Amino acid sequence: MNRKPSKPSVMIVDDTPANIRVLAESLRRDYRIRVATSGKEALDLIAHVGPPDLLLLDVMMPEMDGYEICRRLKSETETRNIPVIFVTARADAADEEFGLKLGAVDYIVKPFHLPIVTARVRNHIALKQKTDLLESLAMLDGLTGIPNRRRFNQTLAEEWLRARRDGEPLSLLILDIDHFKEYNDHFGHAGGDLCLTKVAEALAHAVNRAGDLVARYGGEEFVALLPDTDASGAREVAARLRETVESLALPHPLSRTASHVTISVGFASLAPGDGGSTEMLLKLADKMLYRAKEQGKNRICGSDDDQAAE
Repeated sequence: MNRKPSKPSVMIVDDTPANIRVLAESLRRDYRIRVATSGKEALDLIAHVGPPDLLLLDVMMPEMDGYEICRRLKSETETRNIPVIFVTARADAADEEFGLKLGAVDYIVKPFHLPIVTARVRNHIALKQKTDLLESLAMLDGLTGIPNRRRFNQTLAEEWLRARRDGEPLSLLILDIDHFKEYNDHFGHAGGDLCLTKVAEALAHAVNRAGDLVARYGGEEFVALLPDTDASGAREVAARLRETVESLALPHPLSRTASHVTISVGFASLAPGDGGSTEMLLKLADKMLYRAKEQGKNRICGSDDDQAAE
């Protein structure tokens, strides 16, 4: 049975409950509604539940006004792309200009006309959905459909900062299909593309935590980023990925390692709180991959010791 797509979410922030009720009733049929009556409540809700698809934001509120809320949202990577519509009694052109310069997508003056508000909300939601789709496609590998190197680089930077802040380890696996040139020579580029697609799909399904990321790094090389994972956990995942690819049993007549397609895996684990950099993590994982290839392929080498494990 097909699931209905989830409705877009709209958050209404206003210190006057009557204003919230009017807007909520007019939008509830088409959107999931969240409400907050203060800036602090709004920011806390976004931090714990996640960003809404659009924010209707009053300007004049005690303690923290709408301008400050918008400024804080636009200063954070996780929330800067939330479309903000100011809904306010401040009708001066200078106020509107100020709000738009802060990053709001629209500015509606009270008293508002509900059909106009709903039309503007609909238009901005549609625009955000199109923008999100384009950004999502730009982050996917065109051949395999899994995240690409651009997405990996972005996620690595974000997860490094998060791991440093939370004091958690971060692990990186680099995987390479063994003797892939020979595979291409034998089956042709169409066959090589099919192999890459099957391997990518198997790798993506074998890594099942929500925060983990498998991406195509380039050519026949893939990466797996594992937040909050130490070397022991990384080795466990590496073994699972190697076994998963082997279980595909894709014939490889020209392989000098096995009669089927295999991968070599190098991994590294670092605690960003202890120093280092993303470049160091990449370099170390790549060194371990080189060692795995050098020691016979179809095996795992990790930064936790100098021994390759099959």
